[in-house]
Amino acid sequence: MRESSNKQIKKKLRNALIYLHIDLSKNLKYDRLTRLIMKKTLKENSNCIDIGAHKGEILDDILTFSPQGQHYAFEPIPYLYNNLKANYSPRVKVYPYALAEREGVSTFQVVENAPAYSGIKQRNYDDIKKPRIKEITVATNTLDGTIGQDVKIDFIKIDIEGGEYHALLGGKDMLIKNKPTIIFECGNGASEQYGTDYHGIYDYLTEEIGLKIYTLSAFIKKQKPLSKVTFAAFYITGDEYYFVASK
Repeated sequence: MRESSNKQIKKKLRNALIYLHIDLSKNLKYDRLTRLIMKKTLKENSNCIDIGAHKGEILDDILTFSPQGQHYAFEPIPYLYNNLKANYSPRVKVYPYALAEREGVSTFQVVENAPAYSGIKQRNYDDIKKPRIKEITVATNTLDGTIGQDVKIDFIKIDIEGGEYHALLGGKDMLIKNKPTIIFECGNGASEQYGTDYHGIYDYLTEEIGLKIYTLSAFIKKQKPLSKVTFAAFYITGDEYYFVASK
């Protein structure tokens, strides 16, 4: 009961800060801009995917803006998956997979004192004092293999600590067919652990899928998309690490 009460208090505080445009951190700023983008782009019947659903903060927004849509969530950490399943099913189809380029099994690094930093690979943990890492085994699957081609997907949020490129590779058919708006993380300190950097995800989303890439604020202000050079600069400096891919 106390844990549930604390969660509700934190949720209300987060929502209040976002509503008041008080950006106490860069992540809170990204949360605010993400919500604004969703509000501007989603319709009541838009179909959405949350990859790395964690505690369900983005799912709450998805259900607010698209209450009549078909929605999907992926979260491989067992206790977070169980909580999502209990709190959001059947409104959201919740899967315990770590999305990847192919179906199988994989080790997965759970950062017990900072679960948002968990992922298939260990990453840079400079922001965490003494990270407690527990290795577990999870099932991997692909977007194409899980969602299929019979559902039109309008929006995807993906934040899986460096594994974004490989997860999106596993949804190539669906992405080409639907060209959804994608909010994704891409930054130094995580993606290189998967053998990727800005080259791969930029070329994939722009050349193969046919989307354009923006910073969150540039997308909202309807500014020009990012060139590969500018995207690379953000990746290297870390000045921006959340982006939008859109038609």
